[in-house]
Amino acid sequence: MIAKIVCYALNGLEGVPVEVETDVNKGVPSYDMVGLPDPAVKESKERVRSALKNSGLLFPMNRITINFAPADIKKEGASFDLAVAISLLKASEQLIGADVKETVFLGELALNGDLRPVAGLLPILISAKGHGFTRFVIPAANAKEARYLGGAEIYPAETLGDVVKHLLGIAPILPLETAYFVPHTGAHVSADLKFVKGQPMARRALEIAVAGGHNLLLSGPPGAGKTMLARCIPTVMPDLTFDEALEITKIHSVAGVLGEEGIVSERPFRTPHHTATTVSMCGGGNRVVHPGEISLAHGGVLFLDELPEYKRSTLEALRQPLEDGKITVSRAGGTFTYPARFMLCASMNPCPCGNYGSSSRTCSCTPAEIRRYRRKISGPLLDRIDLQVEVDDIDYDELTSRDEQESSDTVKARVDAARRIQRTRFEGAGINTNAEMGEKEIAEFCALTREGDEILRAAFERMHLSARARSRIIKVARTIADLDSSEDILPRHVFEAVSYRIFDQI
Repeated sequence: MIAKIVCYALNGLEGVPVEVETDVNKGVPSYDMVGLPDPAVKESKERVRSALKNSGLLFPMNRITINFAPADIKKEGASFDLAVAISLLKASEQLIGADVKETVFLGELALNGDLRPVAGLLPILISAKGHGFTRFVIPAANAKEARYLGGAEIYPAETLGDVVKHLLGIAPILPLETAYFVPHTGAHVSADLKFVKGQPMARRALEIAVAGGHNLLLSGPPGAGKTMLARCIPTVMPDLTFDEALEITKIHSVAGVLGEEGIVSERPFRTPHHTATTVSMCGGGNRVVHPGEISLAHGGVLFLDELPEYKRSTLEALRQPLEDGKITVSRAGGTFTYPARFMLCASMNPCPCGNYGSSSRTCSCTPAEIRRYRRKISGPLLDRIDLQVEVDDIDYDELTSRDEQESSDTVKARVDAARRIQRTRFEGAGINTNAEMGEKEIAEFCALTREGDEILRAAFERMHLSARARSRIIKVARTIADLDSSEDILPRHVFEAVSYRIFDQI
């Protein structure tokens, strides 16, 4: 008898339907798998055999052939175990009368029959639903992740035995109740802008960067507050929408780093160490191509502390995703495109000793050492960083002052207002922030006054700016105008945007 069960494979962030066809015939007992299964899939033979026997079910001692169709797609991972087990039971007539049509089975089997969670479940469910499937049997351990998918019957099972009893109607499993998304708004008390003393220019640049989704570089001596400022960024970013949360959760699910909540409810803040490799930053792997740090930061912040300490090749790999908002990873395991629309925040010392330009410390570096240190960051990468700000030491009286600075909540209110303006402006254009504008949008929404154009022309010629830097200055000026609730970009907005290009002024 031949049985057909639907399962799903993962191709990047998209699910691909796979039909598990099982043929149980008389003959010399054998157990063959075809259809490009990888070693993990082939090993399911023994997992399924033991799981069936330890669940009180019969393993057919016949000639067994299992085909994974379509045969031209490589099948990877252990998520096919449950589908293989159900197809064996169906083909050996142990599930007579059970309705398995239009049902997707997903899960890894333990030797005792328990169902173990699988990575990438949410993108699989979303893809399967898009293909018309509305009934799923999944491991109970994946229930938190799956409960946010509405319009589907999702049955969480603890064991293979539970699945069999459910299909036979002996002990039906209750479907999951759909959960409603609530964004996380509780910022950590220690990461609030009200605790940042001084640094008015850096605080202002941070607000502009978040309001428009711009990239930010903080340069200053050690201990001036660069890292503290960066860690305050999540507290002023807009709350996630449900669609954004689903997109980010899909990436984290595929990478296997999804938290216990089952959905990403706050914007990511990724801080890879400066020893991170190019592969860990961009994504990849020996067999399975996983998302890298820049994709895990999608929708949030990628913070690179001590920027010059990162390998040059790792930093240069950021150039394309910073421009396109996505990254295409080509490895032996395949070619996959992952989203990578993040806000880059970086910090660095101005020189090897860290004191160059400080008002209170003396620099011990030679001009050659300073130039060599700064050359670790290429011009094309700096060109893609919209706001470059100097952070200086503050004096003791200012540090110990009891005067409270503006809180993150106050700044966030202004950021939210600016983002609302941008959502209205770009409605239907597939753009969310000013930083994502192309030349078409710049021409339409960023007209400069005659005086503003003269300011930008003077800066372009004196600072030897590139065409990209000019466009980014205009985008920043547009964001500053939005924060002022100004429909027009005024000369003061252009002047302020130009002032944030400190490395172009050197």
